[in-house]
Amino acid sequence: MSTPYPFTAVVGQDDLRLALLLNAVSPRVGGVLVRGEKGTAKSTAVRALAALMPETEVVPGCRFSCDPAAPDPSCPDGPHESRPGVRRPTALVELPVGASEDRLVGALDIERALAEGVKAFEPGLLADAHRGILYVDEVNLLNDHLVDLLLDAAAMGASYVEREGVSVRHAARFLLVGTMNPEEGELRPQLLDRFGLTVEVKASREPDQRVEVVRRRLAYDDAPEEFAARWAGEEAAVRQRIVEARELLPSVRLGDAALRQIAATCAAFEVDGMRADIVMARTATALAAWAGRTDVLAEDVRQAALLALPHRRRRNPFDAPGLDEDRLDETLEQFGGQDGDGDGAGNDDDDGDGDGDGPGPDGGPGGRPEPDGGPPGDGDAAARPGADGAGEPQAGPGGGAGEQVPARASEPFRTKVLSVPGVGEGAAGRRSRARTERGRTTGAHRPRGALTKLHLAATVRAAAPHQRVRGRSGPGLVVRRDDLRQAVREGHESNLVLFVVDASGSMAARQRMSAVKGAVLSLLLDAYRRRDKVGLVTFRGTAAEVALPPTSSVDVAAVRLESLPTGGRTPLAAGLLRAHDVLRVERLRDPARRPLVVVVTDGRATGGPEPVALAGRAARLLAAEGTACVVVDCEAGPVRLGLAGQLADELGGTAVTPAELRADSIAGVVRDVQGAGTRRAA
Repeated sequence: MSTPYPFTAVVGQDDLRLALLLNAVSPRVGGVLVRGEKGTAKSTAVRALAALMPETEVVPGCRFSCDPAAPDPSCPDGPHESRPGVRRPTALVELPVGASEDRLVGALDIERALAEGVKAFEPGLLADAHRGILYVDEVNLLNDHLVDLLLDAAAMGASYVEREGVSVRHAARFLLVGTMNPEEGELRPQLLDRFGLTVEVKASREPDQRVEVVRRRLAYDDAPEEFAARWAGEEAAVRQRIVEARELLPSVRLGDAALRQIAATCAAFEVDGMRADIVMARTATALAAWAGRTDVLAEDVRQAALLALPHRRRRNPFDAPGLDEDRLDETLEQFGGQDGDGDGAGNDDDDGDGDGDGPGPDGGPGGRPEPDGGPPGDGDAAARPGADGAGEPQAGPGGGAGEQVPARASEPFRTKVLSVPGVGEGAAGRRSRARTERGRTTGAHRPRGALTKLHLAATVRAAAPHQRVRGRSGPGLVVRRDDLRQAVREGHESNLVLFVVDASGSMAARQRMSAVKGAVLSLLLDAYRRRDKVGLVTFRGTAAEVALPPTSSVDVAAVRLESLPTGGRTPLAAGLLRAHDVLRVERLRDPARRPLVVVVTDGRATGGPEPVALAGRAARLLAAEGTACVVVDCEAGPVRLGLAGQLADELGGTAVTPAELRADSIAGVVRDVQGAGTRRAA
C-alpha cells in the first residue's frame, strides 16, 4: 500500500480540512460536497483523511463491518456471537463514475440462485463503506439514480435491496465526500440539498503559499515514507483530537439562543425545507466539540451557516452560490442573546470588537462565499422600443461598427420537449429514447459479458425445450449458463444540444435579442434538467465562432449568452459549417452521444458571394449526416419572409417560434424533431 500524503501537510484549504474533520467527529452532519477547479488537492485531502482517522473495530468475518460492541441485529451475516473484534484502518471506498446500481447497493447472485437454488446476496460498495469513508470523485457526472440511492442511504444510515425475490437490509453509515468541478456541470438543487456541507476550493494566488505547495509535493514524491514521518507527530495530535471530540460530542449543549439564531438564519436566506436547520444544528454542535467546548456559541452558528447554506440557496443552475456575510451578521446579532438560564451561549465575541465574528475554532472563519446573485433572466430594464433591426449595418473588424451593448435575457420559461428521433445508446438522461440499464423491458438477448439484468421469462423459455435431455422428469427446471438471457431495457438518454445563435444586425434590436436570449436560456434550463451537454456557436459579421465548446456546465453557457455582442452581417453558412465541425470532433470523443442542433435565427443570410446558396449547401450537409435540427424562427414584424422555415426544410428539421416553444403553448400539435425524423425515414 502506498504511503498517503499527510492530512496536516496540506497547504491552505482551511475550509475543506475543517469540513472533513467535522464529519469525522460527527458523521450525522451529512457529508461534504467539495466544489473547485482541477488541481486543488480535493482528492488528496480526502485520501489523507482516511489515513488520519482512528482505527475501526469490526466483527471478524463480517462483510458489513459490524461493531462488536453493538452489532447490527439485522445484519445479513448475523446474528453475531459475543466475541472480541479485530481492529483495522478506516475503510476508504471510492465509487467510480461508471459504477452500476448493482455494484453500489449489491445484488442477488443470479447464477447461483438459478443453478444451485441458493438466494445468495453479494454486498455492494455501500456495505464496504459502512463505518468508513465513501468517496465519489466527479459526483456531478454520476448517473442521477445512483446519486439518489447514495444520498438516501447516507440519510437513513441503511441500504435496502428489494429485487429478484431477495429482501436485504444492512447498516450503511459512512462519511460521504463528493468532489466536482463546476465547469463540468452542476448537481440538481434537490441533490445539492442532500449534502450536509459544501466548500468552494481554489488555488491560492499568493506566490509564497504556491511555492510551499510545490516544495512539499516534490519532497513527498521523492521520498513518501520520509516525508510522512516528518508529519507523524501532527497527524497523531489531530487523530487524538478527533477521538476526544467524539467523546465530548454527546455532552455538547445546543441552547435556545443558538437554536433561534439557526432558525432565523435559515429563514432570512429563504432556504427551502428544514434540512438546513438540522444540518446547521449538528454542524454547530460538532464545531463546539472540535473546539473542546460543551456550549454552542454564536461563532459556531456563523461558521455552520457558511458551510451548510450556500449550496442550498441555488434554486436553478444560474443562481450564484454564496452568502451575504453582512446580512448573516445582522441576523445573528438581531436574534442573539442569552438562554433562559443566563449562560450567555449564542452571542459571544472572541475578538473583542463587539460584532460576534471572532475566529472559528480552527483558527479562522473559513468560507469564501461569493456575493448574492440571481438568475440572469430578470428582464431588461434598459430595453428600448424601436425598429426591429431589419437594416444591417456594415461589419467592421471583430464584428462591425453596428455592434451594440449586449441585451439582457428576458425571463426564462418552461419549454416543450425537443428530442432526437430513433433509439440511442448514450449516457443516461431524460431527453431521447435509448437502450439503458433502467427503464421498461423491451426484449432479451444472450449476455455479452457479465449478466446484470435477468429476463426471467426469456430464460425459462430458453431452458424449457431441453428439460428431457437434461434428465428432468419431475417438477422444477434445470437451468444452465447458456439459457440465461439479458433483459433489454429502454429509457432515456442525454444528448449534445448545440445552439447556433444568430447575433447579426438583423437580430440586434434590443427587445428582439432580449426575447431570443430568453428563449435560449429557457432551452438551457431544459438541457440542465435533462442532463444534456451543451455547446454554443455564434455567427455575425464575417465569421462564426465557438463561444462555448461542448460541456455539461449550462451555467457557463448562460454567462456566455448573457454577454453575447450583436451587430454586422449574417454569415449563416459559416455558422452552420462551424456547427458541423464541432459535431465532427464531438463524435470522435463520444460516439454514443447523439446531437440535437438548435439554430436560433430569422433565416436571413447576407455577406459574401451567394450567401443564400452557401447557407443551403451547409444545411444540406448537416441533413445528409442525419443530424436532428430545430430552427427557432425569430423573424419579427408585419411582413414575414418565411426564411427560417425554408432553412428548416433544408436541414431536414422543423421550425418553431419562441411562443411555440413554451410548454403551455396552445399552438396546435406539438412540433418537435420527432416529426422531422418521421419525414426523413419516409
